[in-house]
Amino acid sequence: MVKTIANLKRGQKGIIKDIDVSALPIKLLEMGCLPGNVVELMHIAPLKDPIYINVNGSHIAIRKSVAAQIELTIVDSITNE
Repeated sequence: MVKTIANLKRGQKGIIKDIDVSALPIKLLEMGCLPGNVVELMHIAPLKDPIYINVNGSHIAIRKSVAAQIELTIVDSITNE
């Protein structure tokens, strides 16, 4: 199974591995949804959509269908250097 932002649990982090640029709004790319950046799921709305993420220092609310287009490598913890 491919891991995506939509698969994250609250507080879980991942590194963006692959994206379909044509499927994402350009605003997400401008805000840092690019390969190699760390994403953390901050909150899930009561009806499960949208979800609230932190990517590259930006807090973004996105639809779960869009989040499912962004592939991740899920990590347990990331150290800051």
